[in-house]
Amino acid sequence: MSDTITYSYNQPSTLRKSGTSDELFLAQYSEVQKGNSPCFFWGKLTDPFIVSRCLITLSNVVKSSFNLSPFQMALLKDPIVTAGNERIRFEGFSHCAGVYARVDVMPDGHDGEFLENGTTNVDFNPPMISALSAVRKNENVVLSVGQKEVGLHREGEKTVERKVPLPIKWIKGLTTVQIYLADATEEVKGNRIQAVQLFRTIPKGKVKTDYYLVKRGNQWMFSPMKSNDAICIGGVHRLKLLEPLIPLIDEFRVFPHPDMQSTTWQLYFGTVRFSLTLSRDHWRGFSGEGAALESLIEDVPDEWIQAFDNYSYANQAFNPTLLAIEESLDMAQIKNITARLAAMGLLGFDLDHNEYFYRRLPFKMDRILSLNPRLKGAEKLVAENKVTIVSEESGRVEASVEGSGVNHTVVIDGEQARCTCTWFARHQGERGVCKHILATKKKLQVND
Repeated sequence: MSDTITYSYNQPSTLRKSGTSDELFLAQYSEVQKGNSPCFFWGKLTDPFIVSRCLITLSNVVKSSFNLSPFQMALLKDPIVTAGNERIRFEGFSHCAGVYARVDVMPDGHDGEFLENGTTNVDFNPPMISALSAVRKNENVVLSVGQKEVGLHREGEKTVERKVPLPIKWIKGLTTVQIYLADATEEVKGNRIQAVQLFRTIPKGKVKTDYYLVKRGNQWMFSPMKSNDAICIGGVHRLKLLEPLIPLIDEFRVFPHPDMQSTTWQLYFGTVRFSLTLSRDHWRGFSGEGAALESLIEDVPDEWIQAFDNYSYANQAFNPTLLAIEESLDMAQIKNITARLAAMGLLGFDLDHNEYFYRRLPFKMDRILSLNPRLKGAEKLVAENKVTIVSEESGRVEASVEGSGVNHTVVIDGEQARCTCTWFARHQGERGVCKHILATKKKLQVND
């Protein structure tokens, strides 16, 4: 399976100077188009200086890696931009997929028109970064997501086509990040001065041990010593990506995952937000966590997925609880539908509004299995009759799953599940369940 999805553009992204204003054009492409408008959004930014600094920081995240070789780091990828629901969102991952960043330009952050809801891949080439760096305060900058015009250029002008790879692991990472964000809660809130003081406590150089966010008196600080109510950051050196923005913020908030699988840092600049989500360990990528696997084992009709995709596209938001009430659906069904939409990269999560937002990414419904090899392996185990239910009583299930030269024992007791395979022994369920547990749960559904 290829690890990229190839894009073709009619023209590269550019920042054009015209008179007293600059116009930022982001090249647009989508595998599936719901509308015919060549332009998603067109309008002025109310605070272009802050937006430009946030986009430069986002680009630095995309260029960074915390576990890959210099050669792998040279294969730069481009961020994603979504226009819809009166908001413009830029997203991207580090190369190792262990750091996720997002820039949200809120409704008051622009003065323009949304001609079409859509998602595109953004071309962050060196001239673009240079142009963004030159944006000054109180400068008039027009942002265009998509193309303002479509046409062939003649008489010395030409149509430019540029291919940009979108990593499959980004879609896999988007799935896990949104699930972690949906479970995260705000634990820390502070102002600019507190943020400056806190970031001064980040140790210099690369950190090889876990660091924690702790409170000493009235001051927050980073410490290698774990204490009660401490928030695990993991590789704290990754937060250095935020240092250029800290002097500009109004406030910051920290949202840890309940099981400390991730921490999200949100920086607020009035009409603009910057979010940075870190995986539990610096060497762990979100693309390999498998947080959605158990929600994907139950079959959901493709027409349901298509219907809820259309619903999300029309509303540009997805509230599972309200939808369950409105459509009289069981919450378990809604959870499975949500997992599938997220697994195709169609849903992001907004912490401040506590709801999913919609993004249009290249997807096919049959791509879920290819994106989740453990799920594909579980389906194969069930299809080849390699799962035997040994006993089932009082909510406790024991199964034998045939492996390569050895049989694995799976025990499911209520909400707890364990397996004798090496994957479970290594991760203890922290990175999603193994294919043997998935296959056993799938087998139980088939028997029912």
